[in-house]
Amino acid sequence: MSSIVKRRFVLIALVVFAAGPAAASAQTGYPNSMAATGDSITRAFNTGLVPYTDAPWNSWSTGALRPWTHYRRILAANPQIFGRNYNNARSGAQMNDLDRQANLTVTQGVEYVTILMGANDACASSEAAMTPVAVFRAQFQQGMNTLTGGLPGARILVVSIPDIYRLWQIAHNNPRAILAWRITGFCRSMLARPTSTAPADEARRQRVRQRVVDYNAQLEQVCALYIQCRFDGNAVFEYPFGPEHVSTRDYFHPSLAGQRTLADVTWAAGYQFSG
Repeated sequence: MSSIVKRRFVLIALVVFAAGPAAASAQTGYPNSMAATGDSITRAFNTGLVPYTDAPWNSWSTGALRPWTHYRRILAANPQIFGRNYNNARSGAQMNDLDRQANLTVTQGVEYVTILMGANDACASSEAAMTPVAVFRAQFQQGMNTLTGGLPGARILVVSIPDIYRLWQIAHNNPRAILAWRITGFCRSMLARPTSTAPADEARRQRVRQRVVDYNAQLEQVCALYIQCRFDGNAVFEYPFGPEHVSTRDYFHPSLAGQRTLADVTWAAGYQFSG
């Protein structure tokens, strides 16, 4: 055997050895367990009877109360997932919390994980306080390393960050929204001086929107490094949500209709589970 042929043989063997375990570990069929990681969106904040509290039973991902959640859709096809739906998201979380949530998820030994996180990295107290893109990427990759290292067979769905500029577009002329934004202080990087048409304010809004675009690019690029990961193709970012999808309590978080739409869009863009 020539030296060139030997080198090619060794290279092929190394590739098969490296790819084999990951490919073999990929699960098929409907998962028997799942967990959600993220922030207040995934906690279904402000959709329950008590205002300004989490309502995880309404969550687009792991919610048990609504028939359109990922959990309930899987349950309809696979009863073995019953009661094994863990919501590890934390309201207010930024990407720097993903690794902690990932470690918790690993202890639960789940077969399906959803990640929707990053809105709070852009929705900061000011434009200057937004998370730098490189830091965001490193934090996301650390969380992914934890998940894939601890759960090599789990399928991971990464959801794009919603377009927060659209929130300003659909609500900045609503007096109730303006009052709510002033009282809560939500997302001042985007929502400060909401009625201003000054060039400086519009330029700021566009820069914040671009930061979300940049974050989503990092989510897509890092996700592509892992055989177990699927990105939603910016389906959520590009969805033209309307006033009905936003809570009328704080004019910031998804309403119940918003949670349902989020479930519909992410389900369509996610894994095509089969029996």
